[in-house]
Amino acid sequence: MTPRTDSAAFSSTATVADAPRSELLQSVVDVARAIFGAEASSVFLLDEEADELVFQAVSGQGEEFLVGRRFPAGRGIAGWVATSGEPMVVDDLSADPSFDRSLAESTAYVPNALMAAPLISDARILGVLEVLDPSPQARSGVRELDLLAMFARQAAAALRVITPERVREAEERTVLAGPTLAGAEREDALRLLGSLERLLRGVG
Repeated sequence: MTPRTDSAAFSSTATVADAPRSELLQSVVDVARAIFGAEASSVFLLDEEADELVFQAVSGQGEEFLVGRRFPAGRGIAGWVATSGEPMVVDDLSADPSFDRSLAESTAYVPNALMAAPLISDARILGVLEVLDPSPQARSGVRELDLLAMFARQAAAALRVITPERVREAEERTVLAGPTLAGAEREDALRLLGSLERLLRGVG
């Protein structure tokens, strides 16, 4: 069954404005790019109301100007992954009908290969993690795609920890418990991400 989307908790406007989430997402793409030896990595979050995917963090090619850019949620391989909830690896994009070359050209970087995995937490699709032009070793088999999917799931879990709703709840609790709860929420998210980074580096 295809996981459902959840735009209410993950609106793009809130994400851009939320510094802890922006920092987390940048960590996600930086780590993914390093682990898979990729030229670039991106996180798209799904804005269900607008039916669009939004660049929320970019590492490598395009990081200077792509954040905040939107495109229709049904376009390209990222759109397919967001719709299907399944990870995907393509070694030769020129031969893949799912690849939207015109969309890639509009970003000023056209990859030859990519890997993509959905950000899923509690059966909700939050967005897509892509790595562009990963090293040949990184895209050589199912095991590597499974690792990317695992990383994406862990990143999604971390992202849910520091949604604006959770941060607001933590701030409300500071009346009784002191001013550090929102920070603790953020640290929980970063710890989740760091634990998976160590796992991936250990078995990669």
